[in-house]
Amino acid sequence: MQEETKSEVAAATNLASARAGNRDAFSALIEPHRPELQVHCYRMLGSLHDAEDMVQETLLRAWRRLETYEGRASFRAWLYKIATNACLDMLKNQSRRTLPPAQIAASDPNQPPASPITEPIWLEPFPDDLLPVSHASPEARYESRESITLAFLAALQALPARQRAVLILRDVLDLRANEVANILDFTVSAVNSALHRARSTLAKQYDVRGEETVKIPPPDATVRKTLERYVRAWETADVDALIALLREDVAFSMPPSPAWYQGRSAVRAFISSNILAGDSRGRWRLVPTHANARPAFAWYQRDATQIIYRAFAIQVVTLDTGLISNVTTFAIPTLFSYFGMPQELRV
Repeated sequence: MQEETKSEVAAATNLASARAGNRDAFSALIEPHRPELQVHCYRMLGSLHDAEDMVQETLLRAWRRLETYEGRASFRAWLYKIATNACLDMLKNQSRRTLPPAQIAASDPNQPPASPITEPIWLEPFPDDLLPVSHASPEARYESRESITLAFLAALQALPARQRAVLILRDVLDLRANEVANILDFTVSAVNSALHRARSTLAKQYDVRGEETVKIPPPDATVRKTLERYVRAWETADVDALIALLREDVAFSMPPSPAWYQGRSAVRAFISSNILAGDSRGRWRLVPTHANARPAFAWYQRDATQIIYRAFAIQVVTLDTGLISNVTTFAIPTLFSYFGMPQELRV
């Protein structure tokens, strides 16, 4: 018997058992879909925390409504319908998430940084280790890893919620128009109309000309060397070495602070008077990781005892033509657990 047939038989058996009230069978039925549901909810909401909550809500709704599943669509499509509509329900009472460069003008590095905005308006990073194997067709308009980058997500969040859902389902997951219509309770013509509007808006917001797609592991020794030099520059507080690795028009942001800085000169002025001010050699320790299909670092700050580094931020970097074009530092220590990083390191 082929593996696919075995899988279908097992799923049918688990479905029957789950309908009879067997929670273990239900868990076996839905767990293979959990990773892709989480990343789908993340694309919809822009928040790792909210995506996790919505997956739980999806599974709760699926358990309660299991008798309504008639098998006319795949079980996966049925779960996507529940997840998408759960996200749409949440978005009715939630502001769109974004990043500082999409929200305000670049900051003056000679002025004190703006205070953090703690309301849930900022995008959050997504660990690459949580990304599922893509089930999308190679014909999808956007490759699965591209659609998880911060640049794509920031543009995606500019769309109205239902247009966002249509674009994700059609252009990322490559579902057919009639499947999307079923998920959203639209007509096929309404799906096509929403998709046209969404694509038009996204084209104005999303520009990746010249941006390199950095895969995991980094594609060559040059990229690895650049990232190693970047870590060394921060940890040794070598401002000149750090600035030399940045593109002339680099963008440097630090949510939840709305402040961000554009260009080498502005970034130099800011980090010299803030992050690397004073005797800062050894103040920071960077541990490599990956987020949003890009190189990332878990940032640790040395505390007053001088013997412990404490979790400070998750930083995501984008490379372009060999230099770093974008640095987004999420100063949210609670994110470390999602990346499998400890809250403290010994010196």
